[in-house]
Amino acid sequence: MVQAIKPFVAIHPGELVKDEIESRGISQKKVAEIIGVPYTMLNEILNGKRPVTTETALLFEAALDINAELLVNMQSSYSLQTARKNKTLAERFASIRQTCAAMML
Repeated sequence: MVQAIKPFVAIHPGELVKDEIESRGISQKKVAEIIGVPYTMLNEILNGKRPVTTETALLFEAALDINAELLVNMQSSYSLQTARKNKTLAERFASIRQTCAAMML
């Protein structure tokens, strides 16, 4: 099985949106007002503390012309990479693999 190349560091899509907002010289408060979300919610997304949902991706697309599908795909990739780095989950995955491998014998 060929595995896809994954970035070394997981990148939250909020970073991309934050960079775009900063490069345009728009305040986060103004963007929050324009897209109709609380400022704290937007700030948490931009700082990687909250995920970009399909709805927020579409709001960013409407306001900033950033492709919503790109943001959703970035979020999915980020979430998967973060989960894979979780030690508790990694141990669980290893146990499942071991159990399934033993069943195949």
